[in-house]
Amino acid sequence: MNTGQGLALVELDEDGVDRAFREQVLEGLGQDPKAIPARWLYDDAGSELFEAITRLPEYYLTRAETEILTDHCSDFRRMIEPGRAVVEFGSGSSVKTPLLLGCIDPAAYVPLDISGDFLRSAAADLAVKFPGLPIHPVEADFMRAVTLPDEVAAMPKLGFFPGSTIGNMVARTAVDLLRSMRATLGGDALLLIGMDLVKDIEVLEAAYDDAKGVTAEFNLNLARRVNRELGGTLPLDKLRHVARWNDTFARIEMHLEATEELTFEVSGQPFRLARGETIHTENSHKFDRRSQYTLLLAGGWTPVERWLDSEGRFSLLLAEATRPRNAP
Repeated sequence: MNTGQGLALVELDEDGVDRAFREQVLEGLGQDPKAIPARWLYDDAGSELFEAITRLPEYYLTRAETEILTDHCSDFRRMIEPGRAVVEFGSGSSVKTPLLLGCIDPAAYVPLDISGDFLRSAAADLAVKFPGLPIHPVEADFMRAVTLPDEVAAMPKLGFFPGSTIGNMVARTAVDLLRSMRATLGGDALLLIGMDLVKDIEVLEAAYDDAKGVTAEFNLNLARRVNRELGGTLPLDKLRHVARWNDTFARIEMHLEATEELTFEVSGQPFRLARGETIHTENSHKFDRRSQYTLLLAGGWTPVERWLDSEGRFSLLLAEATRPRNAP
């Protein structure tokens, strides 16, 4: 069993800050409209807040996905042969992972996450539940190319990407990630991926703007992180969490909206927000069967099976790496 430091692949600048974080925040704030990629929501504090979100009554996604993993355990055991290394992309606290690992017979588990302390704590907890399973945590931004530990390099692999994180990405980015996953996992890999479904707007908006305000704190934590790590002066009390449905793109959007005209700095660079102007912080795209299959195929994965929860709110899909072929 290995639950040590793993492989740290995050590139830090001279100030000890993730170089990509600084570059993408400055680039995003210089755009019109302003936007910061959603993956920067997940520092250690953001990861803890998101785990709290998954327990909220409005946030149906985790309960629905857990139901699928529980009810279709025999399907996973039948369709995923023993001896694969399970590679989980963006593992977080790995709450759902034990359900999958308990259904199949994996040779190893490799959790990937950008929040190092959170990752290692979750890996240690999982090691207690599965004492005989080799665990190799890798601290990395899975949006980039990831080198897996030598111990699992030769094993056939199952990618696990639960929670509909793929929905946080615009189509071209999602396709790029799926292709990167295929390259990381190998040509004989399988992928088990969660995707949320289109449903009533009221249900969707409530899931991203809960009554207790936990999602608002999660969103505002990004501004706190910018202030703390990048010398920002964003006035948190002048920013408001907004979640709204964009029907054109079939997605919920999260924004930080200025309640009055603001001027602030980040890394010594000046920026301005007009009253009502927003910083776009997250997309959560919703899918139907056709759009799911199209996305997977474009990313180099062939759908094999699709499962829905009992209320038809959420889906898990199993896909296999598409074999090269000459035919159209």
